[in-house]
Amino acid sequence: CIMHSENKKPLKSGRCKKTALRRWEVIYPVVIDSKISYHSFMNNAHRRTLQAIFSRPVPTTLEWRRIEHLFAALGCETIEGNGSRVGFKKHGIRADFHRPHPSKEAKPYQVRAARKYLELLGIQP
Repeated sequence: CIMHSENKKPLKSGRCKKTALRRWEVIYPVVIDSKISYHSFMNNAHRRTLQAIFSRPVPTTLEWRRIEHLFAALGCETIEGNGSRVGFKKHGIRADFHRPHPSKEAKPYQVRAARKYLELLGIQP
């Protein structure tokens, strides 16, 4: 086993006796991005979107696609659901949203939910 050197031979199933992990499974610590590292992936449009999400009062004219592009720039995995459902996942933290329709502007509660998700990821403007 990678984690336990005293195990000379792994089990026949290929798992470690202590952790029940497979030999090729390695657990890495979760490191949340700092301001320096995530700002390098953002262009000016992403920075303006981030500022708008954290502004008070909550903007009512922010387009949903700008929020989606921001999440993609930050390295979030996009998970398409049924219909208008979309989810974003990063560092094991997942947030689910419903794309606004027929209008393209995000509702204030969606902007607040996006702010909460960014705060959970440790991202601030």
